[in-house]
Amino acid sequence: MVENQVGLVLIQGPEALLADRVITNISSRFPNSQISNLYAGELEVGMITDSLAPSLFGDQRIVIIRDTQDLTAECTDEVLAYLEDEDSNLLLVLWHKGGVKGKGLVDKVKKLQPEVFSAETIKKDSEKAEFIRSEFRGFGRKITNEAVQALINSLGSDLRELGAACSQLASDVAREKTIDQDDVAKYQQGRVESTGFDVADAVVDGKTAEALISLRNALATGTDPVLIVSALASSFRTLAKVSGSSKSLSSYELASSLALPPWQIEKAKRQLSGWSESGLSRAVIALAALDADIKGVAADPKYALERALMTVTSARGTR
Repeated sequence: MVENQVGLVLIQGPEALLADRVITNISSRFPNSQISNLYAGELEVGMITDSLAPSLFGDQRIVIIRDTQDLTAECTDEVLAYLEDEDSNLLLVLWHKGGVKGKGLVDKVKKLQPEVFSAETIKKDSEKAEFIRSEFRGFGRKITNEAVQALINSLGSDLRELGAACSQLASDVAREKTIDQDDVAKYQQGRVESTGFDVADAVVDGKTAEALISLRNALATGTDPVLIVSALASSFRTLAKVSGSSKSLSSYELASSLALPPWQIEKAKRQLSGWSESGLSRAVIALAALDADIKGVAADPKYALERALMTVTSARGTR
């Protein structure tokens, strides 16, 4: 293999927000490039080779292969074959979410000395606090330690929500003012925009009309459909985790083994009262189809979202 640092990027870690930011920053280097997003789980033999084939017009291109840990052996071979003879007009970005699966490809890629970026999950409160402070530094703003902790307490389970909250606070609070705990409280109480998690809560509760209203509000205020699906998937993953846990253990006892905060486990336990095992299965299947729809299968992602919400909310209460 020939070493090529310019056209090869490796992202390691499962945190989607951090990985997406890396991809955005990398892509901004080549503003006129054609960008292709490939998802390993959807690839068939030959698709990678076709995507990486040289352009007839010599255009600058960026090909992003997500979830490379899920590549089949044949698809992995296609990537390795390309790395033997790289296209100088193409930037290849590989995102590996971690673990042993697919590590062989990662090891071979690293020998080519690519640009390597970390997207590891931020789990500790100290790491979340540093993330928040870094966000506000980027906005040129100051925030008190109490406000940082208040954000972690209310939104610490989801990095995208934390990032959105930091952006909103930096925008809403007077520029000359240090953001404090009262500002965070006002932000929490005064949000009128629907987020993906507002939609997810209504769906989990089986409130079809409320879910559709929240969905339309979220889309109208600029929430990306991908983030809404991510919130739905996160909520149902939590339900599935908690439904399969021991009923004799308290939320605090389960927190460590489920890697969830106690308050989230308590919330899931309350929500599960309306869900049967078959209902959850139907919901998960519908969300998997929705995930594919918004990634290009459906002609109208917004319509696909509405249709899926009605399917999922109707699954609640079924046996």
